[in-house]
Amino acid sequence: MTQAQGFGRRYIKAFFKGFFVAVPVTVTFLDRVACVARVEGASMQPSLNPGGRQASDVVLLNHWSIRNYDVQRGDIVSLVCLL
Repeated sequence: MTQAQGFGRRYIKAFFKGFFVAVPVTVTFLDRVACVARVEGASMQPSLNPGGRQASDVVLLNHWSIRNYDVQRGDIVSLVCLL
């Protein structure tokens, strides 16, 4: 019985150790490198959601290029109001 308890504790400890490493790494990646966003509505037609269809498009927002001011003509830029 004690061996089974030690076995379970080891897995719980490993889970929490992995959790406390994975969450900060994921948050940092999504904040600094890139994240996925969904585009809905007609505001970006015809580039996104072509043909007036009701489905939404999924895009990758590249934070890395913006931090290095590597924006070129023709790029789609997403702005967020933090107020």
